[in-house]
Amino acid sequence: MKAGKWFAAMVAAAASGAAFAGGGDFDIVIYGSTPAAISAAVQAKRMGASAVVISPETRIGGMTTGGLGQTDVGNKSAFGGIALEFYRDVAKWYADDAHWTRQTRESYFPDGQCEIAKSDDTAAQWTFEPSAALAILEGWEKRDGLDIRRGEYLDRERGVAKKDGAISEIRTLSGNAYRGKVFIDATYEGDLMAAAGVSYRVGREANSEYGETISGVQRKRALGHQLWPGVDPYVVKGDPKSGLLPLVVPKDEDAKDGEADKCVQAYCFRMCLTDDPANRIPFAKPEGYDPLTYEILLRNLEKPPAEHFAKNENKPWMFMPWINSPMPNRKTDTNNRTGFSTDFIGRSHEWPEASYAERAKILKEHLDYQRGLMWTLANDLRVPEPIRTRVARWGTCKDEFLDGPGDGWQSQLYVREARRMVGETVMTERHCRGKEKVARPVALGAYGMDSHNVRRYVGADGFVHNEGDVQDYNAYTPEESAKLPKGENWKRFPPFGIDYGAIVPKRAECKNILVPVCLSATHMAFGAIRMEPVFFTLGQVAGTAAALAVSTGADAVQDLPYPALRERLTGIPLN
Repeated sequence: MKAGKWFAAMVAAAASGAAFAGGGDFDIVIYGSTPAAISAAVQAKRMGASAVVISPETRIGGMTTGGLGQTDVGNKSAFGGIALEFYRDVAKWYADDAHWTRQTRESYFPDGQCEIAKSDDTAAQWTFEPSAALAILEGWEKRDGLDIRRGEYLDRERGVAKKDGAISEIRTLSGNAYRGKVFIDATYEGDLMAAAGVSYRVGREANSEYGETISGVQRKRALGHQLWPGVDPYVVKGDPKSGLLPLVVPKDEDAKDGEADKCVQAYCFRMCLTDDPANRIPFAKPEGYDPLTYEILLRNLEKPPAEHFAKNENKPWMFMPWINSPMPNRKTDTNNRTGFSTDFIGRSHEWPEASYAERAKILKEHLDYQRGLMWTLANDLRVPEPIRTRVARWGTCKDEFLDGPGDGWQSQLYVREARRMVGETVMTERHCRGKEKVARPVALGAYGMDSHNVRRYVGADGFVHNEGDVQDYNAYTPEESAKLPKGENWKRFPPFGIDYGAIVPKRAECKNILVPVCLSATHMAFGAIRMEPVFFTLGQVAGTAAALAVSTGADAVQDLPYPALRERLTGIPLN
């Protein structure tokens, strides 16, 4: 299906609801398509509870099946349970010779943090093709007899009924009503949570709100993924009257670093590319291509001196505007890198609260932007030849995302952050750095505090800058680090506990919902938590808590005794 028709169909389905006979009564109703939704359903089934997954997407698995094959895992020892089951199943998948169709197992080398790790009994593999991840999760669906209702969108305006402070049923746009004792919002956006009247926020907190140091607006610390100095922001160089180039915002000198705002870090598609001629779809110029959209890119690529490319001839990653991580079968997981790349900076802010039709429009804008970006990098003669030649070797895959908008592109946008609940416990930078311990740990975060850029703006120097990029893995705050001797001012913080109170709202707001994805955390703490293995784990926690609440007849998920939850999760009694 052509992309235009595909998006038109998506808008129509979101607006009217799919024709789906169903609804019903369940112990647990799970809304979402993410790994957390699947792991919650698996765990509920294992504990004898009846559960249904209401999946707005027809493709389950979220980013895990949507292109994010280079797992952002951090410390691998932090993960067990259903999360580790998935990555062990990936290893089993690739242990089968039949699944190596475009290269040999021996010729594949997963680089970086995702090398294969040995555990006590079998290997876990952290790199995989989207199609492999989908096959594994659909295998779980059949194995466990999961009830997944695909293409069902929550009626966000009138679809949540509450009684005595608890959700009694949710209704989809198709008119189906799903009744349950406990509900789980496992979406990337927090749509059910918001419709249920749970407190949340969109944007960045001020540092002062929770005693943080790297949240809020960040100009001075935004050193990564930055543009070269001296990139002109105007349509006609040096002429402010000609207007700003697309998605560049004016000077905003009144907004100080560390202050709060309503902005959201950039989204992108995690492309699955190949250099196999038999499987490659060359990059094509999208309809409505506007060269001004990429003028900042081209001006930025003009800045490095020629010797920069010669010097790094054997290190192409030094100047390539992407991270092109190898996946099995001559494929990649391709992510943002450098100052102008796959991140569509400035076009994510409206997504969390947007209607379904508005999200479809934003999704298409991201697709058109990224398709145009790749065509520009592979074809525009202003792109330095070393980059142009290398990009042109690659293309999307004929055998991936056959259910997407076409030409090897996917429908799952990398929604890095949307709504964040304000729940019983708010996870903060202090928890990540180990300066404050949580009282009821149920899972571990194991990544650094990571935020992609949020805005592209005109600086006080009159040139273009990116703002918002923070990558902090240090147990010391920037202020503490500055006071310590060089060589002693950095140590990576270890895995940190995530509190049960971070996945439940305040009792007065809703007594029977758990939120394992859009959980209660500040912008920067969420940056360390928002990884797919953690969502697998938190989904299992939510499924466990929900099943325990059902079996014990708890009046509220907030009242669930922590010792019982901990023992069920770990098998170890709390003394």
